[in-house]
Amino acid sequence: MATQSEISEALADFQVQCNENERLRRMQRDWTKVLHIVAEDNDSRHTMTVVEGETTSVEEGLIGTPDIIVTTDSETLCDMFWGDLNPAQKYLRGELKLKASQEDVMRLDAINLIVWPDE
Repeated sequence: MATQSEISEALADFQVQCNENERLRRMQRDWTKVLHIVAEDNDSRHTMTVVEGETTSVEEGLIGTPDIIVTTDSETLCDMFWGDLNPAQKYLRGELKLKASQEDVMRLDAINLIVWPDE
């Protein structure tokens, strides 16, 4: 089981990867969302805010009204945000749950492919 601190670190790394990727920022320039990220196996809860394609904050706790809710176990969250696994397989097996519009699910998949192209 990953700790709250490890998940925070993985999310911070993911934020840097996203914000430093010019192609991704151009592609997502019209995307503004609040994501709640929930670990089912511990009390880890995070809020990620994306404004016009830039991840502007990652905070501990659930803040605001989410557009997207990502729920899975803590290890999967770390592996996913560090780029050690492709979340698509976990999603298809029901081990990763997304509460989001179909458009947002497709955008998340595109983000994954651009940030971690080798996965």
